[in-house]
Amino acid sequence: MAKPQEHETPPPARSDFPDWIEPMAATLTQQRFTGPDWTFERKFDGIRLIAFKQGDDVRLYSRTRKQKALPGIAAAVASLPVADIILDGEVEWDGHTAYHLFDVIWIDGRDVTRLPLTERRRLLAELPLQAPLHLVRELDDAKPWERACAEGWEGVIAKYRDSPYEHKRSKHWLKMKCELEHDFVVGGFTDAQGKRVGFGALLVGYFDGDDFVFAGKVGTGFDTKLLTELRTRFDAIGLEKTPFTKAKGLPRVRAHWVRPEVVVRAAFIEWTVHTKLRHSRLLGVRADVRPRDVVREQPRGE
Repeated sequence: MAKPQEHETPPPARSDFPDWIEPMAATLTQQRFTGPDWTFERKFDGIRLIAFKQGDDVRLYSRTRKQKALPGIAAAVASLPVADIILDGEVEWDGHTAYHLFDVIWIDGRDVTRLPLTERRRLLAELPLQAPLHLVRELDDAKPWERACAEGWEGVIAKYRDSPYEHKRSKHWLKMKCELEHDFVVGGFTDAQGKRVGFGALLVGYFDGDDFVFAGKVGTGFDTKLLTELRTRFDAIGLEKTPFTKAKGLPRVRAHWVRPEVVVRAAFIEWTVHTKLRHSRLLGVRADVRPRDVVREQPRGE
């Protein structure tokens, strides 16, 4: 992964202890990479929690600035041997088992948001944390996203080592969520836009009895060779009307239809509430699967 675009010049450091800070947010990515400029950590599935300690006073807020009453966590933060501090982390859904800390924003009268992440992590690691406070550790796996999925985590966060703490959604923090994989049958495609060749996105679905159900679009994961080869194949099996018999959400313009003969495998983050693919990407074309055998697999927990 190349170095991200240079961050904007951070605002001047605060001199007064703030009542609130806008939390830094990660940007979802489908890229998978490692590199010396990046560090990785587990993405915990809980509630974002910002802790403010000023003297004996401790305030806990969600990312939307809703104050939280969590006595065990508040007591542990209050016991830290600093005059004032602002901590960022994720608390378990039950609100008391663990508060996983991954950043420090202010400490002992200093706004440290302009320091690089590596320095802020050093400051955080020096704190004598007591349960339920826990330091989020760096991962040293060659492919940390694979470990995340194997161990049932929500995913991992890639963080640019030299980045400051930005009060916005940033590309210096990238969220790699665990993906699902599924076979789909191509029922159409959209027009290519800009400099892209072949087509824009695949319109894919699965069979449910006699119905061919539209599941959404797959628009990434192609190279130019595959785009060209698939377009040639689609031109030979074109249809005038859509083959989908259940087609909620189907594009109304710039769509072309094909006989449901081509099977592809796609990765995606999740099924939406409308049973469509979220953040999908192509993994490959399958020649070993019959189109009529492609049915929706029930996600775990359903």
